[in-house]
Amino acid sequence: MKFQPLPIAGACVVVLEPFQDKRGMFVRTFCAQDLLQAGLHKPIAQANHSVTHQAGAVRGMHYQLPPKAEIKLVRCIRGRVYDVIIDLRAGSPTFRQWCGVELSADNMRMMLVPEGCAHGFQVLQAESELLYFHTAEYSPEHEQAVRYDDPIIGIQWPRPVSEVSDRDRQHPLLTTDFAGIRL
Repeated sequence: MKFQPLPIAGACVVVLEPFQDKRGMFVRTFCAQDLLQAGLHKPIAQANHSVTHQAGAVRGMHYQLPPKAEIKLVRCIRGRVYDVIIDLRAGSPTFRQWCGVELSADNMRMMLVPEGCAHGFQVLQAESELLYFHTAEYSPEHEQAVRYDDPIIGIQWPRPVSEVSDRDRQHPLLTTDFAGIRL
């Protein structure tokens, strides 16, 4: 595993290093010791799998408040997505900044999303699937979100947005006095 820092403080792309021969391919996708050095300092508490049918669809931008704030490790196992994080941490040097990277089954990259960052993605190829590993269980009472088209954040999605859930469409916009999440 190699770790490439992203413009968001504490976030990185995890680059997997597959071994291939005539039989096929083998790759290590999880190593607690290596990931600890990259910022995964809590144990994995939950894993989720999503399938999105339509290219252009957006899911997100979700996060959880303390004490259920979570670190996420996200990998695309089929198709291609544009994976995005927004730094919402009070006092962070990258507060209210966003960044996105392409994750795909072919490039075998993962995104390490720090606590206090919202996460979401846009599907670039129909029938894309993601695996998410979380350091906290889902907690509806701690869940929050930033709307995918919030003008204060200004995410530049690579494709026109073709589909968004009613729930994600109804998230409130940030206000200019939003001071961030205290972890």
